[in-house]
Amino acid sequence: MHRARRLTVLACSGLLLAATACTHTDSSSDDAKTPAVSPGASEGKVGSGLPLTGAIGKLKAARESRTGYEREKFKLWVDEDHDGCDTRKEVLLAEAVKKPRQGEHCKLTGGTWRSYYDDKTVTDAGKLDIDHVVPLAEAWDSGAAKWTAERREAYANDLDAQRSLVAVSLGPNRAKGDQDPAEWLPPAKDALCTYATDWVATKLRWSLSSDPAETKALRKVAKGCKDATVTYTLAP
Repeated sequence: MHRARRLTVLACSGLLLAATACTHTDSSSDDAKTPAVSPGASEGKVGSGLPLTGAIGKLKAARESRTGYEREKFKLWVDEDHDGCDTRKEVLLAEAVKKPRQGEHCKLTGGTWRSYYDDKTVTDAGKLDIDHVVPLAEAWDSGAAKWTAERREAYANDLDAQRSLVAVSLGPNRAKGDQDPAEWLPPAKDALCTYATDWVATKLRWSLSSDPAETKALRKVAKGCKDATVTYTLAP
């Protein structure tokens, strides 16, 4: 598998309550399938074009605990397909507006990216972070503490999802840290609906829970995202 990562097409409407309402769609043929499967299924589509508010309602409510969390418990940036490009570079290649030159050992030079968190253009890959939309610590808090090391590695390097990993500017990503939407949202107002759909799709894909404050914050954002929809596939 050389490039499993799929690019998402965002069709956005006008400004609503200071947030852009976006429809989250996937251009891959996989997501052209419409039948839903039961919530207990281990794989397959469970949500296709769900309204954002409805998708938030599907999140399992639970309190969070960070007991035992260590970042090292999530193995990062593997080269799963052994093509010389690790997960970080695969995301950079997938999300480039202008493709970088790819040299020996997947060394990338040049290229242009759009950081949607702060709506800025970046021309130096070294000034980009690959963000886990749902941070590793947050994933641990909401279910990953019970996973095997192999599943945590799969989560940390998830190239099969639509938007669980994104290339963004260093500043906003580091300001975000391991915070959830009750504590941090992207500074670009037009990013709010996209971020909320990315967050919810990732949590549903990996069957992660949501605490009360997080759910409340997501519902508040969703009020300004009347056209936003969420499509996700359960992780294997």
